[in-house]
Amino acid sequence: MERTPAVYILASQKRGSLYIGVTSVPVGRMVQHRDALIEGFTKRYGIKRLVWIEFAGVMEAAIMREKQLKNWHRDWKINLIEANNPTWRDLALDYGLPPLSAPRWKM
Repeated sequence: MERTPAVYILASQKRGSLYIGVTSVPVGRMVQHRDALIEGFTKRYGIKRLVWIEFAGVMEAAIMREKQLKNWHRDWKINLIEANNPTWRDLALDYGLPPLSAPRWKM
């Protein structure tokens, strides 16, 4: 898989639990989250939908952005998501991943 530094936000549902992460292999990391292969917060709360992603030229920039976003208020994070993804669509579909089972919220 191609290495592309990125920071991303996953959601359990529209305006539900959020998770911010950073990776150098976005598609591979999405598969891990979707298949619940990563122990912890995302697995425990069923956080699998990619609702926002930002690519960086280098990993250091992606890590800095991740830290910045993690310090933001929840409302700011929601505004960031809804500015580009107002319906909270699963963006992982754009990267060739299959749809998750039926959404837990209405679009």
